[in-house]
Amino acid sequence: MDKKLFASIANVDFNGVLINASGVHCQTSSELDELLNDEYVAAPVTKSATLNSRDGNPKPSYFEFKDGSINSMGLPNNGFEYYLNYVESHRNNKPIILSIASLSQEECIELLHKVQASDFNGITELNLSCPNVIGKPQVAYDFEATDKILSEVFSFFKKPLGIKLPPYFDLTHFDQIAAVLNQYPLSHVNSVNSIGNGLLVDLATEAPVIKPKGGFGGVGGHNILPTALANVRAFRLRLNQNIKIIGTGGVKTAEDVFAHILCGADLVSIGTELNKQGISLFKDLNDGLIKIMHDKGYNSVDEFRNGLKDI
Repeated sequence: MDKKLFASIANVDFNGVLINASGVHCQTSSELDELLNDEYVAAPVTKSATLNSRDGNPKPSYFEFKDGSINSMGLPNNGFEYYLNYVESHRNNKPIILSIASLSQEECIELLHKVQASDFNGITELNLSCPNVIGKPQVAYDFEATDKILSEVFSFFKKPLGIKLPPYFDLTHFDQIAAVLNQYPLSHVNSVNSIGNGLLVDLATEAPVIKPKGGFGGVGGHNILPTALANVRAFRLRLNQNIKIIGTGGVKTAEDVFAHILCGADLVSIGTELNKQGISLFKDLNDGLIKIMHDKGYNSVDEFRNGLKDI
């Protein structure tokens, strides 16, 4: 790995800037092993784990189209203990980010108590933004509820903790959620999760392309790049500098990775395109990013990170 590509979150050093989006190529230990052993992956991110294992929503729950995807997976995962055991037993020179989700505030608190009591001292990421669990809202759109959860969490949680957020679309909402987040010692925010509750129609069948929720699902892929970049930029302008940013959404090319970092991302994660192309994509994006940097005369990502210019 080229030392030009480097990031640090909560005193955890990452040799590289590319990671997987939780939910893609990370449900099983064998998938996580592939990420762990790939020199172009800065860190594997586990599947967002709930207290108990989940099969997820009825299939078909995922559909890819030219420049994106739509899904209503419903948090299928092997259960919290499965992923905690994995991160505890794979302590080497590469960080692993433990992603957790919950179906209630009580479950959230229980899971984080378990992490606090465990031997895992790496970065945990709390997913407050899944739009695809039937009957459950995205917590992070409720600023008061988000504040309440974080207040309770940080009363006992002393390890590095970040949160995964949904996309926001109004500048006032960026101001409001940033005011909440800046009260807490978050390691990072991961922005954005998929754009919730889109719908795509199959003209041949005259029905939605996915089954759950009447066809409503989270939209991801290259087509959401402008939304993702706007969220990364808006948060970098508003959050305390010690809260780092993982930029997620829309990444298809090395140019997209460069744009995320230019807008303020420390790490960049890939979901839909990773699902389409497989983990060989990481080498292509890494090599492409280094070429862009060379052509522009940058010797490291720190020279252009958060360097977006005004016009």
